[in-house]
Amino acid sequence: MRITVLGSAAGGGFPQWNCNCRNCAGLRAGTLRAQARTQSSIFIRPDQGADGVLFNASPDLLAQIRANSELQPGRGLRDSAIAGVVLMDGQIDHVTGLFMLRERSRPAPERPGGRAPDPLPLWCTDAVEEDLTHGNPVLRVLSHYCGTARQAIALDGTPFSVPGADGLQFKALPLDSKAAPYSPHRDSGEPGDNIGITAIDQRSGRRLFYAPGLGAITPAVFDAMASADVVMVDGTFWTDDEMITTGVGPQRARAIGHLPQSGPGGMLEVLGRLPASTRKLLIHINNTNPILDEDSAARAELARARVEVCEDGMQITL
Repeated sequence: MRITVLGSAAGGGFPQWNCNCRNCAGLRAGTLRAQARTQSSIFIRPDQGADGVLFNASPDLLAQIRANSELQPGRGLRDSAIAGVVLMDGQIDHVTGLFMLRERSRPAPERPGGRAPDPLPLWCTDAVEEDLTHGNPVLRVLSHYCGTARQAIALDGTPFSVPGADGLQFKALPLDSKAAPYSPHRDSGEPGDNIGITAIDQRSGRRLFYAPGLGAITPAVFDAMASADVVMVDGTFWTDDEMITTGVGPQRARAIGHLPQSGPGGMLEVLGRLPASTRKLLIHINNTNPILDEDSAARAELARARVEVCEDGMQITL
């Protein structure tokens, strides 16, 4: 399978439009060695196929499509390589891009040269479907455009596939994190608010574990990480008190569903327990995180631990 990192930042991107923290101001001024990033999303396609699966649809989706030609193969008057969309949660920075896919259409046989709505194939959990129907009615709005053909994601590890992305299989795992702020179960989470996905290449048997929002490591989560050839996991914050110390907010990382990288029990400690052959990457990186600074002590610590920081446009082949 071929994995393209379309966006690698947390909500707001990097630099964030209204932020003048050290990282954002330094990038704008050219005094910080760092790369701009759009909001997190990945695209996975089989080795032998052009079409693939979009994981999360960020507000930056149109720019991401323009920057990655494989998503626009141009085989017809209207075309896309997006065979379907899988949502990891219902967060604003992961679902707003669905609106940008509203023009989806197909040839209308009853009208030569015409187009007919083609419902967008969409996989999400029941919890996310509920939120996107009521709390943030994205799916109801799309019903007035292309519509969606929604498929439920099972939480018991039952595998599923996306037609058009032949040779790929996916398994979901419920995660300990946080539902979107508009969700009625924001403060009393339900299974399926957030998921991790194991993507399996059925030809080679190789695996990716993807979890851009991850608040705690359960035995099941660690087993999924340990059985993967590549893990791409939550890189939002370096420290638990990062938002507080940088002055951008009063909340701790763990309180809003993100396991920080550093400190006892942090993501680096967990990644250090994985097999030496596992490729380890961080994604969904907040604009305040010092790992964005390529000359920082935090970035040097990642390098020593052989942990990579995702960048927009990064390509991984499994």
